[in-house]
Parts: sequence; C-alpha cells; structure tokens
Amino acid sequence: MDSGRGASAGGVEDAVPAGVPDETITVAVIPARGGSKGIVGKNLRTVGGVPLIVRAIRSARDARSIDLVVVSTDDADIARTAMEAGAVVVRRPVELSGDTASSESAVAHALDAIVSDPATAGRPIGAVVLIQATSPLIDPLDLDEAVGRVRSRDVDVVFSATPTHSFLWRDGEATEGVVGVNHDRSSRPRRQDRAAEYRETGAFYAMDAVGFRAASHRFFGTVAVHLVPERHAIEIDVPADLELARAVAAIDEADTAEADTAEADTAGVATGDSDIDRSGPILVDAVVTDFDGVHTDDTAFVDEDGRESVRVHRGDGHGVRLLRAAGIPVLILSAERNGVVAARAAKLQVDVVHGVDGDDTRGDKGDVLRAWAERIGVPLERIAYLGNDVGDLPALDIVGWPVVVADAHPAARAAARVVLSTAGGAGAVRELADRVLSGRAIGPTTVHRAVVPAEHSTDERRSS
Repeated sequence: MDSGRGASAGGVEDAVPAGVPDETITVAVIPARGGSKGIVGKNLRTVGGVPLIVRAIRSARDARSIDLVVVSTDDADIARTAMEAGAVVVRRPVELSGDTASSESAVAHALDAIVSDPATAGRPIGAVVLIQATSPLIDPLDLDEAVGRVRSRDVDVVFSATPTHSFLWRDGEATEGVVGVNHDRSSRPRRQDRAAEYRETGAFYAMDAVGFRAASHRFFGTVAVHLVPERHAIEIDVPADLELARAVAAIDEADTAEADTAEADTAGVATGDSDIDRSGPILVDAVVTDFDGVHTDDTAFVDEDGRESVRVHRGDGHGVRLLRAAGIPVLILSAERNGVVAARAAKLQVDVVHGVDGDDTRGDKGDVLRAWAERIGVPLERIAYLGNDVGDLPALDIVGWPVVVADAHPAARAAARVVLSTAGGAGAVRELADRVLSGRAIGPTTVHRAVVPAEHSTDERRSS
C-alpha cells in the first residue's frame, strides 16, 4: 500500500490535548460508485486524458497534508484504476451503493474498514477529507490549506466554495410568480454594496474525524469556507460539464507549461528546440505506440502492382532502441493489417500486435493493451500510449499517460494528457522516448496497492 506519505491509517481516538504532539494522520476518502444516471461510467471519463477518479487521487496524493488516500467503490473497473493510481480501495457493499446512499455513509464505512483491517491499522485518524471525483480541477494547495485549518483546531469543517453576488429566485404562489430568495425585489443594491454569499462547489470537505463520527454528517461545529477560483468550481453532472472541464484543464495545462518555460528562462536554463524541458518528463515503465500516423506520416506509397510501402523516421528507430536499452518494454499496436507493421517491429526488436480493429475476439486496442500490460506486469497507470486518431481512443482512455502527436485528430487530442510538438512520421516517437528517458533520470516509482474488503455498513442518508 502506498499512502503517498508512507504513513498508515488507524483508529479514531479523542482529540489530542493542547501541548501534546499530534500523532494522528489525515485520510482522504473518495466515494466513486459505478452507477451514474447522467453520464454512463462517469468516474472513469477523462479530463485532460486522465480519468476523473485518477485526477482526484492525484490531487489528494499531491497534497502534503494527506497521509492516506482511500477510494470507496462498488465497481471493479474503478477499483482497478484506483489501485493502479496508488489508492487503497474499500469495497462498498450493495446497501451503500444505491442512488439514495449518501457520501457520508461511504466515508463512515471506509473509516470503519480502515480501522478494522490489520494492513491499515496504526496511528489514529485526526482529520478526514471527503473528495468528490466529479470535481476534476482540485488544486492540492487548496486541500492543504483546508486541512491545515482543521488540524490547527481553528474550525471543525472547511468546504470548498466560490463567492457569489447573484440574485436568486424561486417559484412562489400562483399569484406571485417567482419570488426573491436572497434579496428584496424592490431593492437592487449594487454588487459592491452587497456582502458576498458562498456557493458550495462540492469538490472537498475537510473535517475533524472525531466530530464527523459524532455528527454522522459533513457539517457540524464551526464551519468555514475555502474559496477556490470560479473556473475550478466545475462539477460534472451532465455531458456539457465534461466538455467545459476539458476546455478549462487545457487552459490550465497551457498556463503551467508557459510558467515553467518562463521560470526556466529566468533561471538561465536552455530549453532547446524540443518540448521536453518545457513540459517535463513522462514517468512510465512501458511504452505502446500506434503505427500509421505515429511512426509514419499516415500516407502510403502504392506501386503499379498494388503493393504499399511507407516512410519512417530514422530518429524514431533510434528512440525505440534507447528505450529498449533502458529496459523499457515497447509494443507497436496497430489496426493496420499490412505486413509492413510486423516487419518494422521485427527490425526494431519490439513486441507487435497488428490488425486490431475490434472485429475479432481480441477486442479493441484497449483490450489488447490491457492484456499486454498484465502479461508484462506493468500497471496501466505506468504506461504511455502514443496515438493519433479516433481508433486510438480505447487505448488512450485507460493508460496513465495518453500522448498524441502534434497533428492528431481533435478527438484524440481531447483525450490526451500530453500533445507532442512533433507530427507523426517526423520524429514523434523519438520525442516521446526522450521524455520517458528523462523521467528515468528521476527514478522509477513502485506503487504498492491494497484492497480493504466490505465488511461494515452504516445508515444511508441523503442522496449522493
């Protein structure tokens, strides 16, 4: 098990007296049911090429104040994805998995399971953070500030919110029409003359663990808000929310890349012609690529006898050799049935599966990639897939690092975590190889995983 900080979880005890060192830990619980009415498979949908559940786990693991990240789920695919991302999984029982089950019931059940399981027993839990996977733009620094206020005993609960000065209305009696909720309709004060109100974003709730146990609810004692940017307050309920989150995530990532470049320039660090320094290393243990449009420029030469040939980039071949020399497994996974794919893979001395178009028992590219990953023993979270078109989506959607070439189809770009600066057939594979090898300089990460069984139940409360 990897908690992100090397700490283990434990039982809930009384608050630590003043003046005594706090030996408790903070646990993040992410409820993620498999069923979803508005968007099928919502928690596994991607934003910035990363599943929603993985984005939530990464935000929690990147927060310095959180010691253990737990996902509560009834879904096997979510459980597998969460474990590959480094979370501990608590199997949620059926009675806590329906549409009427509350998030509080999932948190309480997860805490019970953690306390009773020998693998996670240890230090007591001082604070618990309820994180919603359907809020994909959570900044770890916001989590740290919220947890800090709870751990300092300044307040009992801190939840994410945005300020609003909106005039709200609701339906009144038939003779009234609509009536003002937070204002008198006869008075229209200016924005600057009105005190701000706070809109709950639903992203996170940091709570004192003992207080939560006693109240069985997320709001108790002294409650405070932690303000987050309006653009980070998106909650995924309908497909349009998903598209909006993807657009905002792309803006955030572009801003981050620009800031990193500016910082490197200020420090006098040369970024060179490639994107590697500006966008950073790709931390994986295996690489899978498409062939047409990736190793090639997606064109083919046909002679008078109907024989096809393609042009490849020698730099790509050298990049593949560098990956092999570093002990990184490589697979070429293609829908193309032409023997040129197997011939190129043989020359590069890498694994190959081609003719994968979803029309046979092997399934689509995602199915084949998953089977290959299991065979070589590398978690999907630690695999980079390089593609260029809609046929690559099943593979892009399941790996930790979905990557596309610069001239990729818009649908593939929308699913990508990384868009390379190089087009297909022009050295894109070499660019990916360089960034993967740059990550190896940092050092591989071993992810330990654990599953806590569902053995506890709590009362169902409000809909979640």
